[in-house]
Amino acid sequence: MNKENKIKNFDPSQPGLADQNIFGLPFTAEECEIIIIPVPWEVTVSYGAGASDGPDAILESSFQVDLHHQQFPELWKLGIYLDKNKQTEEWASQSKRFKALAQPIISALENGEEISKKPKLQAYLEDINKACSTFNSEVKDRVLYWANQGKKVVLLGGDHSTPLGYYQALATMHDDFGLLHLDAHMDLRKAYEGFENSHASIMYNALKISQISKIVQVGIRDFCEQEVEVALADRVVVHTDMDIKSDSFSGITWDEQCDIIIAALPQKVAISFDIDALQAWYCPNTGTPVPGGLSFEEATYLLSKLADSGKEIIGFDLVEVSPGEDDWDGNVGSRLLFHMCGILAKNNKMAVGNKINFKRS
Repeated sequence: MNKENKIKNFDPSQPGLADQNIFGLPFTAEECEIIIIPVPWEVTVSYGAGASDGPDAILESSFQVDLHHQQFPELWKLGIYLDKNKQTEEWASQSKRFKALAQPIISALENGEEISKKPKLQAYLEDINKACSTFNSEVKDRVLYWANQGKKVVLLGGDHSTPLGYYQALATMHDDFGLLHLDAHMDLRKAYEGFENSHASIMYNALKISQISKIVQVGIRDFCEQEVEVALADRVVVHTDMDIKSDSFSGITWDEQCDIIIAALPQKVAISFDIDALQAWYCPNTGTPVPGGLSFEEATYLLSKLADSGKEIIGFDLVEVSPGEDDWDGNVGSRLLFHMCGILAKNNKMAVGNKINFKRS
């Protein structure tokens, strides 16, 4: 059965079929316009764990997402495919292996010990840094594999170290682009705890990619002195949660603030969304929660406004979704993922249908 017939025979009003791909869609990878690369990796987490289970949690919750999105009612017809394969399983296995090596290093540092004076731990550290570098190259290659087939490719983490290879792949396709970075943290630490590819260093490492001309951070509420120095000295624009709320309290609307945020971005934009950019009740099990944050509606409003701004969205990553005892984090993550696929598709002139306007009086 070809894609056209699958669309005719698929009922989007019914719950997604669990034996199908993400969101219960019946399409093959070749039939889909958007490919999601799941990356179950969290080697260097230093506080809460579980981000490596994020892709599976989102996949499981996705079958309950109603596909008739108010802004993108025909998005599902484009096809969205989760590229889960043997390499995904290998990444998960390697993550567990090297995470186990990282834990004694983190514990030693927390006790004030010097890793350079402990040959065994120093060897672990070198092995971890090498493994993370290899992992980044593998992610880059997988992104380019699909991009070279004309697909729009996005990344689903995993912790926030996971998109570096994704950015490196984008840099081979685009001479100049910016990052819209939604997060509670700046992630501008240099080799945090000795790990060159730490989740706390992703934006520091992104700045090493010359094609990334600007990083615009939104929702920031936790940072160290070193990160502030990097942000002030380099091509980073910061909208802290405190400043966003202060502007709101003084009468500057969120719509106006979104215009300012978007105006600071270059023409081409990739989005990096750490789920802890949201208020903690949306993601209670994420690894490094911080009080404050954006509402789900504030975040999706900003993303939708970006899609309509005339800027070109070239991709996105969604990271740090960590499931707990219930499926709430995955539930929020799957709906955010679906919305982000919608803004990517709409911005790239794909047919997503017209917004549904309800009677309100």
